[in-house]
Amino acid sequence: MRDQPDCGQLAALLAEVAAGRFPPADGGVTVLPAPSPRDSGVLGFTAHAVVFADADPAWVAARLPGGDLAAPLSPAFLQALGRHTGREMHTIDMLCTAAARPGPPPIALAAEPDQSHPRIARAVRYRDDVRAWRADGGVVLLGRGIAGRWETSVEVDPGRRGHGLGRALAVAARHLVPAGTTLWAQISPANAASVRAFLAAGFTPVGAEAHLIPRDL
Repeated sequence: MRDQPDCGQLAALLAEVAAGRFPPADGGVTVLPAPSPRDSGVLGFTAHAVVFADADPAWVAARLPGGDLAAPLSPAFLQALGRHTGREMHTIDMLCTAAARPGPPPIALAAEPDQSHPRIARAVRYRDDVRAWRADGGVVLLGRGIAGRWETSVEVDPGRRGHGLGRALAVAARHLVPAGTTLWAQISPANAASVRAFLAAGFTPVGAEAHLIPRDL
């Protein structure tokens, strides 16, 4: 296991992943400090895991048997890590990236000031600088998430689902971030409609992510 003591290391690692340069597929586990009091968890890449948490590497190594590539994202380890750090397991999501696109979004959007919208209220809990826009039948959000990366999520109104609006909102998000920016999305693998929408919008799967959140968040 490699212990990287600089909190900026997670942001640097994510930048490498965004550029298509992944940790070595060597069955290893890299341990990094939590990038903020709010964010902690585990990243899974091809045959390599990254634990970003306030946990000693020796403690992590003692609970991850060598050769078990699935162990870092297993319920047993995530629950143990949560207990050790005073956090709760959130979800294990598919992690995707997409590059920013130039020009205005291809659908009409208006700034959404209503912070009580369930999707917006949820985003505010996990991200900084949350911004939201409403389309006819849905919303798209941006915010600064783990290690300061730009993250997006979308919500389609129930009566408008199944007609491509989710894909259009995901495409719009790529036009809303600054030029040269990588946009990240965490998508529940069970939400097949969302997975299809983001893939159709040009997002590329890069790994999996388990987010551990403070119990009082």
